[in-house]
Formats: sequence, structure tokens, C-alpha cells
Amino acid sequence: MSKTIRLGEIVIAVTHKDIRHVHLSVHPPNGRVTLAAPIGTRLEVARAYAASRMGWIREQQARLRAQARETPRRFVTRESHYVWGKRYLLTVLEREQKPAVTMDLRRITLSVRPGSDRARREDVMHAWHKALLHREVPRLIRKWEPCLGVKVTAYFLQRMKTKWGSCNHAARHIRLNTELVKKPRDLLEYVVVHEMAHLVAPTHSERFAALLDEHYPSWREARAELNELPLAAQAWRL
Repeated sequence: MSKTIRLGEIVIAVTHKDIRHVHLSVHPPNGRVTLAAPIGTRLEVARAYAASRMGWIREQQARLRAQARETPRRFVTRESHYVWGKRYLLTVLEREQKPAVTMDLRRITLSVRPGSDRARREDVMHAWHKALLHREVPRLIRKWEPCLGVKVTAYFLQRMKTKWGSCNHAARHIRLNTELVKKPRDLLEYVVVHEMAHLVAPTHSERFAALLDEHYPSWREARAELNELPLAAQAWRL
């Protein structure tokens, strides 16, 4: 069961897990603070540890508040959009044919029927984003299944409000945020590996970290890069 401690204006969610050391984390986008402590750790001990790290907590929260944010997209011509970490200018064409999206070296072209509103344009773009991800994700799953010794029975793509991905350990399913199509491909791979590793170690335990250390040694750098890229109008975390 999660408990909370308050240090001044900062509220910290405390959980007890089967780990050896205390883990303190500050999460994007808003600087939410969590503390995972070994089973049996008294709340007073957790409070004292968090108090000793208050300078670090405030530094991380300030960095997150200063982080760049995307403005909401309007899906109009000459608006900037990102695919696989690269910036493209959008061209919107209205014509009487099936909506479609194409991309060349510099530009994304969105074709919609005359009078299509922002919501409809967004839906067409989102469907295209999912198609791009469907080209990449199965290959990554096949690559990492033998490495991790797991089998993914299904994967799902969807808009997710608070996470880059999730894992259903019992069903052997993983879910991925469609916003990942905007990030560099190697960060998509990191999230896929992260979620697949949860099929072996369901929680963010020392076993989980050791598994990533063994198979994806740069995972901490990938996580930091993902969390430092511009946040969307609604932000995500991992």
C-alpha cells in the first residue's frame, strides 16, 4: 500500500518493495516525487532519506518546469510536425478523395476532404502515426524476444495520458503510446525493451534494472533523453 510523506510543499508517495536500497524519483511532466523503500523500512527512515535529498528534488523539479513544451497542433499548412525525431513542415490539401498522409524528405502532406475540421485532421494523422509504428514494433518485438527469453502475445498502440508504455504481465501484452512516433527510433526501441523486460520482472525492482543493464546497457541514457525531449501539450512519462 502506498503512503505519503510531506516535506514543506513537496508530497512524496512512498511504496515498499522487494529491493535492497531506497530509490527516489522525480517524474515528468510536473515533478511528481516517489520513493521506493525496502520492505520493513520505517516511514521515519524514508522521511529522513528524502529530507537529505531535498536539494536534488528541487533541482529536478526546476529542470522539468523549464523543459520545452509543444504547443497544441492545429493541423494547418506550414505547421511543424515531428516524425522519428525529425522536424517536417505540414502541407494541408483539401480535395474530394480518401484522406491520406504522405511524407518526403522535408514535408508531410495531409490530404483531407473540403471542410474537414481540426479534429478530423488529427484523426487522419493519428491513424498514419499508428501505421508507421505498426511497421516498426513487430520487428523490434521479434528482435528482443529471444534476447529476453519472453513471448509477447499481443501489442497495442493508443494515446496514453501518463505513460510511454505499459505491460500486462499476466496476459503477456504490451501497450505503447502513439506519441513515440515523434521521437527518434532508438527511443521507441528502448520503450519496447523496457515493457518487454516487465514480462520477466513486473516491477521496477533491482532485478528489472539488472536485466536492462545486461541487455540494454544504455537504457538510463535513453530514458533521460526521452524525458528531456519537448513535451506534448499533454505530457507522458516512463
